[in-house]
Amino acid sequence: MKYSRGIYSKIRLSIVSVLFLGVAFGSTAIVAASTANTTISSVISPVLSVFTTNGTVNANVTPTGVGAQTVASDTVTVSTNDSAGYTLQLAESSAVTNLVAGGDTIPASSGTQTTPAVMAVNTWGYRVDSLGGFGSGPTSSQSSAAISGSIKFAGVPASGSPNTLKSTSGTATNDTTTVWYGVAANTTQPSGTYTNTVTYTATTN
Repeated sequence: MKYSRGIYSKIRLSIVSVLFLGVAFGSTAIVAASTANTTISSVISPVLSVFTTNGTVNANVTPTGVGAQTVASDTVTVSTNDSAGYTLQLAESSAVTNLVAGGDTIPASSGTQTTPAVMAVNTWGYRVDSLGGFGSGPTSSQSSAAISGSIKFAGVPASGSPNTLKSTSGTATNDTTTVWYGVAANTTQPSGTYTNTVTYTATTN
């Protein structure tokens, strides 16, 4: 069969065009397989969202000749999102460890958190059940009662030398610690309103 020159040229042009398009589309398919990654990073900072106490502990005593003791509690509440937990410490707000009423004082207990002591007359102190050498208790409130020979107390340390009351290892929601305070007095202790300020410090771990 014979073809005219014009028809032959058109067929040749069509074949060349198809080859060109095939090469072009083949190159595009290879480039489309490339990938790139991005890492999203967000640091959530540890915070204390709740840190409260009762604010005031009233441990009023009506003294007797042999001595009477009042024990009252404070509740420390902590919430934190720190996955490593928090540490709670206690100390005086200053270097003064006595309860003070003008020129009169009630000294801190001679006991320590490691080696607490039965409260002597005309002293004051704190305890946390099952902590250090305090024993499991349970401690309960008492007002101007006979001095207990089984409940032991420690003196609150001066500012700068805090005692650790608790250290946790995870997040906490309204986690509470009960701190008991005791004051013992006999009739030789001058009357008055004796005060001191205790500072709790909570820090994320």
